[in-house]
Amino acid sequence: MHALIVLAHPEAKSFNGQMAEAAKASFEAQGHTAEISDLYGEGFDAREALMHFPAPKAPEYFSAMTEQRHAVDNKTLPADVEREIKRLERADVVVFQFPLWWFSIPGMLKGWMDRVFVWGRVYTSKMRYDTGYFRGKRAVVSITTGGPPATHAPNGRQGDMDMELWPLHFALNYVGFTVLPPFRSFAVGVGPENDAYKAMLEGYKARLRDHLSALDRLEPLRFNGWDDWDANGQLKPGAPSHSPFMRHPG
Repeated sequence: MHALIVLAHPEAKSFNGQMAEAAKASFEAQGHTAEISDLYGEGFDAREALMHFPAPKAPEYFSAMTEQRHAVDNKTLPADVEREIKRLERADVVVFQFPLWWFSIPGMLKGWMDRVFVWGRVYTSKMRYDTGYFRGKRAVVSITTGGPPATHAPNGRQGDMDMELWPLHFALNYVGFTVLPPFRSFAVGVGPENDAYKAMLEGYKARLRDHLSALDRLEPLRFNGWDDWDANGQLKPGAPSHSPFMRHPG
């Protein structure tokens, strides 16, 4: 098995950076191969823009979908995007390591998705959801936050973390990944790196290793598929609802 760890944090020595290294070491200790895509460290440009397409189809008006599909058809995808897609194609499991920033994912990770989930290559109108490009591959989120667990509960002041993660989880499902339950590191703060901080970090590293070594035993998150929607793209009567984000009215 080959694992890819996508790290979205600007400091390699941060809690997140060390968790990414721990994830890589965990897979290697199990006899697998692993690599890290350090988005900040490698200087990934999160902005999708005309400047990335030297031979655009329509230079007078930028459309990301138009230029992405044109680049796919002409085999001129930007080198950094092609690199990231190939990393995803090699991987059997992808770990996304990042902090919760403003109740969502960091802009770097969102920009990575905007550019790397390429129209015409990674998804099309028919190649989505349970017929997605990455069908058969697994994805798992490892997220850190400064708040304690109680504050990220459904009635917590920081909001329900499952709801905050749903857009990312759903996007991964959209391109075909089997999405596994996330790993959460609570109340991590930013240091200082005293004995208590180091003990907490080592504890979370150990728990992450346990989480990643048990991937085969984790029950995947559930999402609706093509058979659940009618011709208007709405849930059929009697179809299951797996999230408040997609539910029957009333």
